[in-house]
Amino acid sequence: MGMIKEFKEFAVKGNVVDMAVGIIIGGAFGTIVKSLVADVIMPPIGLLTGGVDFAKLSHVLQPAKEEGGKVIQEAVTINYGNFVNNVISFIIVAFAVFMMIKSLNAAKRKEEEAPAEPTEKDCPYCYGKIAIMASRCPNCTSQLDQGPA
Repeated sequence: MGMIKEFKEFAVKGNVVDMAVGIIIGGAFGTIVKSLVADVIMPPIGLLTGGVDFAKLSHVLQPAKEEGGKVIQEAVTINYGNFVNNVISFIIVAFAVFMMIKSLNAAKRKEEEAPAEPTEKDCPYCYGKIAIMASRCPNCTSQLDQGPA
């Protein structure tokens, strides 16, 4: 019974749930990108290259074997057209992830760059550190010009 309880605790932790949501959304995004490449980007490129359908580009290593009009053995091919489509899909996904990470890093940098309000100042007489609101230096006991507001 202890193992089931441990698994439940692990499975419902925030990081695991967030990761699962990310994987699901990533899979859906991959499907969208695949469609974008196959249905939107590659047809115009194929048109520009003389009507070439990249998905069907291949190099035949061994032709199909037929007997009596029936295919006994399928052709052995290297489908480099599919490879080109997948490389373009990868580049699009990688660029989208890069842009997302870049924007997150920029937001983090802006957070880190915001300086905190100073809580200390230097005593003009002994140069010791004193509270910003102090009216007397605790080190040299000098009376300071600025006191609490």
